[in-house]
Amino acid sequence: MVHTLVPSDRVEAASVYGRDGDKIGTIERLMLEKTTGMVAYAVVKWGGFLGTGQHHYPVPWSSLKYNLARRAYETTLTLEELRNGPSELDGEAFDWGDRSPVYRHPQYWTV
Repeated sequence: MVHTLVPSDRVEAASVYGRDGDKIGTIERLMLEKTTGMVAYAVVKWGGFLGTGQHHYPVPWSSLKYNLARRAYETTLTLEELRNGPSELDGEAFDWGDRSPVYRHPQYWTV
């Protein structure tokens, strides 16, 4: 039986593919609204070798759709679009909860 609910540990590490069909990374964590409990966005991890050179990109949760056949999430974004937005590289300081205009981007903070 296919369930509509999924535990968070199954979402973390799930693959994400862009609209061009290329893998853009894996979900590292979900960011939740404290007051509503709703998922605001997923932090998608891309790249890196042996833990270095990894980028982390915020992807609006509403843009991710689960593809049952592929067993992965798909989005209308591409890796290039994510690269043009805010990101974190190798643990640089990045406030994942800051929704100020400094981080405005067409694919960012649309929720």
